[in-house]
Amino acid sequence: MTIGSFVEKRTSRKNKALIDNNAPLIPKTHPKSDAGFDDVNGASFYGAVINLSTSIIGAGVMSLPATVKELGMVPGLLAIIFMAFLTDKSIEFMIRFSRAGNLTSYGGLMGDAFGKYGTALVQICVIINNIGVLIVYMIILGDVLSETSSGGEHHSGILEGWFGVHWWTGRTFVLLLTTLLVFAPLVSFKRIDSLRFTSALSVGLAIVFLIIAVGIAVVKIINGGIGMPRLFPIITDMASFFKLFTVVPVLVTAYICHYNVHSIDNELEDSSQMHSVVRTALTLCSSVYIMTSFFGFLLFGEGTLDDVLANFDTDLGIPFSSVLNDIVRLSYAAHLMLVFPVVFYPLRINIDGLIFSKSRPLVLDNFRFASITIALIGVIFLGANFIPSIWDAFQFTGATVAVCVGFIFPASITLRDRYNIVTKQDKIMSVIMIVLAVFSSVVAIYSDAFA
Repeated sequence: MTIGSFVEKRTSRKNKALIDNNAPLIPKTHPKSDAGFDDVNGASFYGAVINLSTSIIGAGVMSLPATVKELGMVPGLLAIIFMAFLTDKSIEFMIRFSRAGNLTSYGGLMGDAFGKYGTALVQICVIINNIGVLIVYMIILGDVLSETSSGGEHHSGILEGWFGVHWWTGRTFVLLLTTLLVFAPLVSFKRIDSLRFTSALSVGLAIVFLIIAVGIAVVKIINGGIGMPRLFPIITDMASFFKLFTVVPVLVTAYICHYNVHSIDNELEDSSQMHSVVRTALTLCSSVYIMTSFFGFLLFGEGTLDDVLANFDTDLGIPFSSVLNDIVRLSYAAHLMLVFPVVFYPLRINIDGLIFSKSRPLVLDNFRFASITIALIGVIFLGANFIPSIWDAFQFTGATVAVCVGFIFPASITLRDRYNIVTKQDKIMSVIMIVLAVFSSVVAIYSDAFA
């Protein structure tokens, strides 16, 4: 069972004919005797938008105010918009070549262009990226619900603030309880469309966080409690200049959703809507990113932490500050809990496709499904307890595998142009993507190592 071997006719979902059953991604239709999905309706346009938006809006948004702090308000917001444009182009390349080759997975797309080694490479990158992202989710939940320390300063989480320091408000126990009671049930679904309602709730919770943050900032502006934010970066020498590139991995990670594009497309009722799904989701997420970055940096200025949620543990200088702090942190903690299974879904599929490439589809083997799920949850839980900061995790995944999954691979597929469908403009854009991705990642890794 290889990740790229499922091939089918791409029209509307109701008319899609199955040619090859040997696939790791859940197809749009299965014979009832094989998987029992023949009576399942295709995903709606809005369901697809919500699931893709949930794939995008994750932990990355919490580090974007720190990114704006590093770059300054103007370059920071422009960088967020530019990254959205590049993401749209890279996904457009993926969809175009998937249509041309009748391919239904990212691994199949890479395999079609570069053979079995291309398939294995994208599987490995998605696995590393998604494990890193899910570890970040758990780290943030630990910060918000239990406690965190930054620069020698202790920040109490919600439970520690409410009940004091106890073993049951400790980071490890809180994360263990969250894993068993929340993550374990949610990652047990076998179709990504089954998560559409939790995805809708997660996007709603992210918007609740944004509305409250904007409201707090507006009240403080009216009361004269906010100064003028720094508009541009502070560059004093070459080291400070190169340090600016350390934000690139965070920006890249904030927009990575490519691993779920085919999964969502595979369950979409009408595949011709996929371009609109992508652009609608990117527009929604970019708006949330811009407003979160702007108002987050406006609120906390130079004191903005790598995880801006950790800033919401102090007196904000407005009425009901403590209550608002808790609502903000709880809403985003709940959002991350609901995003977790959407990112976990392609992780499990790619692990299975890489290790059990000759086995029957994962959805038909409950023991293998459960074993992979338990093993991955265990690895993520351990990582969240030993990696100290979300910035460290973002720097590693964002500067290495995320740029490959998001930009280098789609651009390479375009330059390979197996079906002669690429324009000169597409090739120029692909070269720009690769050069920017490689250069910024190398500089970011160098800057981190130097620091």
